[in-house]
Amino acid sequence: MTALVVIGASFRTAPVGVRERLALTAERNRCLVAGIVGNGDAAEAVAISTCNRTELYLTGDDAVALARTALAELRAVAGEHDLLPAEVFYDHRGDPAALHLYRVAAGLDSLVPGEAEVLGQVREAIALARAARGAGPVLSRLFDGAIDSARRVRGQTAIGENAASIGSVAAGVAAAAASGLEGAAVLVIGAGQTAELVVTSLAARGAGTIRVTNRTLERAVVLATRFGGEAVPMSRLASEVARADIVVSATHAPHAILTPAEVGDRTARPLLVIDLAVPRDADPALRLVPGVVVHDVDALETTVSRNLALRESEAVAGEAIVAREVEAFRRWLVALDVVPAITGLRALAEAIRRDELDRVAGRFEAMTPRDRELIEQVTRTIVNKLLHEPTVRMKDGPELARTVQRLFDLPVR
Repeated sequence: MTALVVIGASFRTAPVGVRERLALTAERNRCLVAGIVGNGDAAEAVAISTCNRTELYLTGDDAVALARTALAELRAVAGEHDLLPAEVFYDHRGDPAALHLYRVAAGLDSLVPGEAEVLGQVREAIALARAARGAGPVLSRLFDGAIDSARRVRGQTAIGENAASIGSVAAGVAAAAASGLEGAAVLVIGAGQTAELVVTSLAARGAGTIRVTNRTLERAVVLATRFGGEAVPMSRLASEVARADIVVSATHAPHAILTPAEVGDRTARPLLVIDLAVPRDADPALRLVPGVVVHDVDALETTVSRNLALRESEAVAGEAIVAREVEAFRRWLVALDVVPAITGLRALAEAIRRDELDRVAGRFEAMTPRDRELIEQVTRTIVNKLLHEPTVRMKDGPELARTVQRLFDLPVR
C-alpha cells in the first residue's frame, strides 16, 4: 500500500527560534524535495515552509523509513551542531497525515483560525515540488484536494470573516472611521512586529498615504519601503501628527509620546488615534482634546476575542467539510492501491476464458458466427458475475487485494 507521512514542526510544538532554523527559501525547498526523490528516499515529496510551520510530506512503500528520512532531513536543515529533539516534531501517517494537510490549508490549524495566507503557502509548496519533480500522482491529488477543500470551507462558512488579529482589527477601525482609507493620511509610530501587522492590513485595505516613524529610522525605512510608504524621523513627530488623519502607535516607549500639547485642537480636522502600545503611547488626557478619538489595545482585544470566538464556532462546520473531503481522498488512495490486483485478476480470468474457447472451438464444426457470439456473451457474463463481488470487496482495502494477488499468483507492482 502507498504510505503517506508528514513530519513537521509548528507554532504548537516549537518556539520561534526553532522555527527560524527550519525555514526554507524557495530555492532550498526545491533542492530538498529534488534531493529526497532523486536519492530514492521517497517516491514523492513536498515541503511547506511558513513563519508558523515547516512540514515535509513523503510517499513511498515503507512509512517507518519515510518518517526516518523526513526527520533526518529536517534536522539537517536546522543544522547538526544542535540536534533538535524529537518532541519538536509531530508525526502523522496515513489518513491522519491527509487530514492534517486539509486542516492546514483550510486555516483550521492556524494561530488565528481561518487565516487566508496559509492557503497561498500550500499552493506555493505544491508548485515548488512540481517544479522540482517531487510531486507525483499521490501528492498532487492530496494537495489539489486540500486546496479545493479549503475553498469550500471559506465559501460555505464564515470562518474567514470578522478580523481576528490586532493588526487587522486596527485597520478595520481606521477604515470605518475614515469611511474608507483611499484618501486618508496615516501615520504609524513604531516599526516592530505589531506595527508591521498594522501596515500590512492598512496597505491591503488601500490606505492612501502611509508614513512610518520610529526611534531607529533605519527600521522605519525598511517597513515603509516594503509597502510603498514613506519613513520620517521621530524628530518630526508633531508636524507629522498634524498632517495625519489617523495615527497608529505601537512602540515600546516607557512613557506617553502623544500628548494634548503635541496634538492640539483637531475640531477642524478630526484625528483618530489607535494606541496598541503597553504601556500606552497616548496620554489618557488626549481623550479630552476636541476632535480626537482614541482607541486603546484593550478595546481592540475585546473585538479580537469576540471575533475569534465567532471564527472558532464556524471552524466546527469547516471540520465537517474537511472530514468529507479527506474521506474522498482516502477512497481514491485505496482504489489506487487495489487497481493492479483488480486488473490482474480480470486479465487472468479473461485469458483463461479465451484459451478455453480457443481450445474447444475446433470440436464444433457446425458452429456458426452467431453461435460463437452467444458463447462469447455467456462466458463473459459468467466471468463478470464471478468477479463482481471480489472486485467490490477489494475496494474496501488493500489487505484483501494483497490476499487475492497471493491466491492467484498475480504480479505485485
